[in-house]
Amino acid sequence: MRNRRAALSALAATASLALTLSACGQSSEGGSEEKATSAKGGTVGIAMPTKSSERWIADGNNVVKNLQSKGYKTKLVFGEDDPDQQVSQIENLITQGVKALIVAAIDNKSLTNVLQQAHDAKIPVIAYDRLILDSKNVDYYASFDNTKVGELQAGYIVDKLGLKDGKGPFNIELFAGSNDDNNTKYFFSGAMSVLKPYIDKKKLVVRSGQTALNQVTTLRWDGATAQKRMDDVLTKSYKSEKVDAVLSPYDGISIGILSALKSDNYGSGSKPLPVVTGQDAELASVKSIIAGQQTQTVYKDTRKLAEVASNMVDAELNGKKPEVNDTKTYDNGAKVVPSYLLKPVSVDKSNYKEILVDGGYYTEGDLK
Repeated sequence: MRNRRAALSALAATASLALTLSACGQSSEGGSEEKATSAKGGTVGIAMPTKSSERWIADGNNVVKNLQSKGYKTKLVFGEDDPDQQVSQIENLITQGVKALIVAAIDNKSLTNVLQQAHDAKIPVIAYDRLILDSKNVDYYASFDNTKVGELQAGYIVDKLGLKDGKGPFNIELFAGSNDDNNTKYFFSGAMSVLKPYIDKKKLVVRSGQTALNQVTTLRWDGATAQKRMDDVLTKSYKSEKVDAVLSPYDGISIGILSALKSDNYGSGSKPLPVVTGQDAELASVKSIIAGQQTQTVYKDTRKLAEVASNMVDAELNGKKPEVNDTKTYDNGAKVVPSYLLKPVSVDKSNYKEILVDGGYYTEGDLK
C-alpha cells in the first residue's frame, strides 16, 4: 500500500463490492479517513492476518470504527496468511509514518526485525489477540483468557458426555490450532488440563494415539487441512468404532471436521454426530449449532477486544498508561508483555439467543 492511488486500485481489483461495503474503512483511505481529523493528528496502522475468516474482517472493521470515533485516521491491511506479505505491509505502514501499530500476527516469530524498525521510529506496537514472540518491541497485548477458552471447550465435552457421573469410556480425537500461533499452546494446555485425567483413567480414549500438541496442530487454522486429517484418522483408527467427541479449537476447523464425519456417514442412522467444540462464534458455525451439527463454540466478543486495543493506542499516543489486568502470564521470550484479557463465553443451542442475539452480535435474520 505505497500510496493512495495504488491502494485504491489494488482494492478495486481484489475485493468484491459486497466485501468492500462490509469492510468500509478497510484501507481507510477514502472519505471516512478524510473526515477523521483531530488535534491528535495520528494515523494508526492495523495489520490483520486474513480476509478468509469472517472473524478477522469484523475485527479490522471494529478497530477502524473505534479509532475513528476517537479522532484517528486508520490504514487497515490484511496479510492473507502470508507472513512475508504481512512483514512487507507493516514496513510500508512504518514508511508512511503511522503513529501506532495494531498487529494480529500470522507467524508469531516473523516480526522481530520489522518491529525493531517500528521501535526505531518510536511507533508503539499493540499485539492483537495473537502474542508476537521474540521481540522486546511489543508494548502491550490485547486478547482473551486463552487458557480459559480451552478449559471451556474441554469442560463442555466432559459435561456433555457425563464423565463426572462416571460414564464412559468414550472415544475422542484432539485438534489444535496453528503451530505458529502462540495462542495454540494456551488453548490446548487449557483443554488438556481438563481432559487428561479422563484420558489417564481411560474414560476417554484417543484411538489415533495422537495426543501431543505437535501431532494435532492445524497449520494456519485451515478447515481443509483439518478435514483431511480427520479423514485419515477415521480411515486408520475407526473401523467399527465410532467417535464420541472431537476437541476442535476453532469454528473453521470444526466445519472441516464435520465435513469429514458426514462423509463417513456420521449424522445418519446409528452414527450420531459426536460432540464437536469450536471458537469464535462464526456465523456458519452458529447456524450449524442451531441445526444440531456442531455442538458448541466459544464466543469472544471481538467488539470489546477492538475497543481495548483502541484504548491502548489512545492512551499511548496521549502520554497515558494503558489499562492492563495481567502482567505475569504472557512472556514472549524477550519480555513479559503487559496484557488486557477479556473473558470468553461458552455457547451452544441452549443459550445462543441470549448471548449472541440479545447481546447484539447477530440478529435473528442473520441466523436464518
